[in-house]
Amino acid sequence: MISRRRFLTISCAALGAPARAAGFTTRWHGRALGADVSVVIRGPAEMAEPALAEARRLIARIEALFSLYDPESRLVTLNRTGHLAAPPPDMLTLFEASDAVHAATDGLFDPTVQVLWQALATGAPLEQARAHVGWSRVAFGPAGLHLSPGQQLSFNGIAQGYATDLVSDALRAAGLSDIHVNIGEHAAFGPARRLGLSDPAHGHLGHLTLQDGAVATSSPGATRLNGSGHIFGPTSGAPRWSTVSVTATRATEADALSTALCLAPLSLMEELRVRPGVRRIIAVDHTGDLITL
Repeated sequence: MISRRRFLTISCAALGAPARAAGFTTRWHGRALGADVSVVIRGPAEMAEPALAEARRLIARIEALFSLYDPESRLVTLNRTGHLAAPPPDMLTLFEASDAVHAATDGLFDPTVQVLWQALATGAPLEQARAHVGWSRVAFGPAGLHLSPGQQLSFNGIAQGYATDLVSDALRAAGLSDIHVNIGEHAAFGPARRLGLSDPAHGHLGHLTLQDGAVATSSPGATRLNGSGHIFGPTSGAPRWSTVSVTATRATEADALSTALCLAPLSLMEELRVRPGVRRIIAVDHTGDLITL
């Protein structure tokens, strides 16, 4: 499974750097959920180091649940068997979050599209695979998770955001107030960070400032398999946008919305812009024009 790639890059470490000179910086770089990840903490080492150890533990926990690369992950097991009894709380929480975004996006956010990836990888007919797409046929609750025959799930469009929120929450709970977490999505608290926004077809497009919140960016053309982009909807329509970036209070929602809105009409973007927790939506069309809501 090829991971979804983001085109949001750090162009400047932080704004207001002189005010930060007296602090101590702890950094960690690694890889998880198919993406390069990093955590940067500004604060006393005696606070930052144990908090960073907890962050790495949380990242490993989420990867063990949702990775499509680990043959022993809970998600791979669910896709293979079609059911999973007594799911861990993190899985149930992410299923509930996915259900909420599925409803808010008129069904455009749909984790059952993993079967389309498999069809492209194996050369199977896409329309035959599409018959198995449909979040409404997934049953979930504390007692278990159940897929309809032929269904497979991918949470690549939301799990990175969920992990970003978990780590950010843990670091802040440890008393740290100046942090930058990048687990495929970015979350920053404390001084503002300046990030560069790019599109795979049109290059660098500008900058955005992130402070006390999260941002996620999706580009259908960033990863391709057999000539097709990597973001699929429940129907056969092509993506409407080349790149979509969503800034929000929580990375989980920013992640899921940036995925779904690549397929959405402008009218739906305008509706979701006033959704609680959503701060800004930036969309790049296929000609390179940029719209900010």
